[in-house]
Amino acid sequence: MNAKDVATKLVTGIHEAVFRASGGKLLGRGAGMPVLMLTTTGRKSGQPRTTMLTTPLQDGGAIMLVASNGGDHRNPTWFLNLRDNPKVEVTMGGRTTPMTARVAEADEKARLWPRIVADHAHYGGYQRKTDRDIPVVVLEP
Repeated sequence: MNAKDVATKLVTGIHEAVFRASGGKLLGRGAGMPVLMLTTTGRKSGQPRTTMLTTPLQDGGAIMLVASNGGDHRNPTWFLNLRDNPKVEVTMGGRTTPMTARVAEADEKARLWPRIVADHAHYGGYQRKTDRDIPVVVLEP
């Protein structure tokens, strides 16, 4: 692991620790987007799995996530977990809310994607890096 990776891991760990300790009231933004903790159920273990993510778009009570995995050819583990069990919890802004996850259908993604990449162009770059169609996940209360 190089020095940049070590520094990134350290900063991310501190961010997560402060976010968790404050219930999401502190350090609630990252990369210009709201930060949240997503708790899914492990598809193999059945145990709760929590991941820190950013949300590029919120619409009413719905929260959108992009399963980009940095443009990797594989979907992120959190996506595989919620695909198998869509009942999740989201901690954001000091509140934990039970939600149901679903993958945006093609026509819905066609409406959401331009809004997402207009403000967060890196997602478009991730899509160009992979042949995988990067899913947009919609979380609803």
